[in-house]
Amino acid sequence: MTTATSEEDFDSAMTAIVESFCETPSRLGSAFQSVASIGYCRVHQTGKSIVLIGMMGAGKSSIGRCLQLRTGLGCLDTDQIVSFRFGLSIPEIFAKFGEGQFREAEAKALADLAPVPPAIIVTGGGIVLREENARQLKQLGIVVWLDAEENTLFERASRRDNRPLLQTDNPRQKFSEILQERASIYAEVADLRVDTTEVGHDEVADIILEELEKRMSSSA
Repeated sequence: MTTATSEEDFDSAMTAIVESFCETPSRLGSAFQSVASIGYCRVHQTGKSIVLIGMMGAGKSSIGRCLQLRTGLGCLDTDQIVSFRFGLSIPEIFAKFGEGQFREAEAKALADLAPVPPAIIVTGGGIVLREENARQLKQLGIVVWLDAEENTLFERASRRDNRPLLQTDNPRQKFSEILQERASIYAEVADLRVDTTEVGHDEVADIILEELEKRMSSSA
């Protein structure tokens, strides 16, 4: 994978990512044509994206893919965009450049999503820590906070051993500290909170789309 080393490289990388992820229902498998077309219309009528926020372990990436199948919209992941830019995995970026530089690239990736048509946007857990990011998230679309009980979130997050922020002597305590720092921000930024503790990915996607439809009906 090529590392982008300039603003021009980054812009080209963004264009490639958006083009590769922004699919429409006509390009999906026939098994999903009908349901995707319905979901696609629901979201397009709002003119806004569905933006997923929440802690590691909340299921943002998996639920983003479920929403993509149901709507036929593109699915853009800020972590993937940053990883593409550096040509490195997120843990490698943290190790080589530090969290500060990762956050700068994350903010840049988010800002560059502003002109993107309605899409499913999956974000990293710490993206809300910057006020400008929080404002941008709300401008992009309907912000959905995927939450769960703390023990559940930690158990899920621990299934992967490459979480940069949990590489400490006491990852459980660190996780609790991160959650405590972010929870109130998630609540402030979000338009909708969905508890995923005992709910599967497909069901969560359905809940989000049903809520979206309710809001469209009430505003009609």
